[in-house]
Amino acid sequence: MKLRLGVLIAVVVAPALSRAEVSESSERPAEQMDFMNFFAKRGLHDLTDERWNVYGQSTFISSWKAPFFAKYTNLNGSNSSLLPDFEYSFTWTFTLFAGVKLWPGAEVYFVPEVVSEQPLSGLKGLGGAIQNFELQKSGSTVPTVYRSRLYLQQRFDLGGKTIDKTSDPMQLAGKVKSRRLVLRAGNFSVIDFFDKNTYAGDLRQTFFNMQFLTYAAYDFVADARGYSWGAMAELQWDDLAIRVGRLAPPLVPNSLALTFDYFKYYGDQAEIEWDWKIGKEHPGAVRLLAYRNVENMGRFDDAIAAYQQNPAKNAAACGTFYNYGSTNAGAPDLCWVRHANQKVGVGLNLEQTIAKDVGVFFRGMISDGHTEVYSFGPTDRSFSIGATAKGNLWKRPNDIAGIGFGMGFISDDHAAYLRRGGVDGFIGDGTIDVAPESVIEAFYSFNVYGPLWISADYQHITNPAFNADRGPVDIFGARAHVEF
Repeated sequence: MKLRLGVLIAVVVAPALSRAEVSESSERPAEQMDFMNFFAKRGLHDLTDERWNVYGQSTFISSWKAPFFAKYTNLNGSNSSLLPDFEYSFTWTFTLFAGVKLWPGAEVYFVPEVVSEQPLSGLKGLGGAIQNFELQKSGSTVPTVYRSRLYLQQRFDLGGKTIDKTSDPMQLAGKVKSRRLVLRAGNFSVIDFFDKNTYAGDLRQTFFNMQFLTYAAYDFVADARGYSWGAMAELQWDDLAIRVGRLAPPLVPNSLALTFDYFKYYGDQAEIEWDWKIGKEHPGAVRLLAYRNVENMGRFDDAIAAYQQNPAKNAAACGTFYNYGSTNAGAPDLCWVRHANQKVGVGLNLEQTIAKDVGVFFRGMISDGHTEVYSFGPTDRSFSIGATAKGNLWKRPNDIAGIGFGMGFISDDHAAYLRRGGVDGFIGDGTIDVAPESVIEAFYSFNVYGPLWISADYQHITNPAFNADRGPVDIFGARAHVEF
């Protein structure tokens, strides 16, 4: 109780700002820039041509899960079910975003963060519809300080129109060309720069559920906190952008440690984006993304075959091999069959403004479904749709409301492995009656004053962990978010 009270106090008094998103303009209330304006008004800072900036955010999210029906839970010693009883979960994050210009076109960004968390059921039993996108695989209730990002960015202007970049987290204000090449190298998250979406991207302001953070089927390489080390290139040519990147995967699935043999194990992604406008006030965009991971991971059919050939190679006998702690001696396990394998996928991301301050979005991805989850979630195919609106329509211009629907599927090989009692990352009930996992979510974010928002949220999740024998699940949420 003392920890929760202390965290809540920290949220109210500690300034903050949302997960960084590179943009050409900012619509944040003026009060959110008070920290940088303090220096600008004293002649110590130029907000139109920055040599440095510092922003921050703090977010506290609470989730309450109502009891739900479950035909069985953790059957035969499997250990990855969502518990059917009432549960409470929370996360608290505090982040600073610091940027410094080194020489023309060169910038370095450093982002330290603090996280404290208590997941539902030990973060087990949900596939892609995890109710709180801030949850990490290695977190605890004890606040942990870590470096989330440290990278160098070099820009080469190639001509075209002059664009004014605003002062934002992980973005220094200044003039750039509409045709430019940007190189980045260091420590960052894949989804800092790939798969951006105006209406389902900044989840500290909008949706809570991880289905709306990125493609649920996008197993992008990352450590247990969601970050990695690598390099990427981005070519912006007026309304067209092309991005490619290679980053390091975890040493073992869902771990903090990374492996840095970039020519043996790696995650590659490539994305092409085209932006447009319908009329003067209705921008839209389409993004096509493909990824290929080469990692030391197991295939579902190999795990089943290994168990059928030798039942001693079961989930309870993994020993020192990396595993998820299942005691089901009658189940196959991926621990016996990990070697260099690949996972590939392709996704489509659409957004469109349909009225002033109202936009819709769609994401859909297909991954091959042969191999285990390594960094993100165990969904093999996914789509999400939704809409968000700012409060100008009801004279609350800084409020945000939205509704979304997301659905995830697993492959036949994946289902066969889970049906035999296998565990994959977050899921494994001991058996399964396969069905799509889905979530419908509605939220309202109320701007209390300037940099402070309070949000209410409702989520209805069906077939948790792709299992029709369990659920549906109702989750109620609240969020306090403050920026500076």
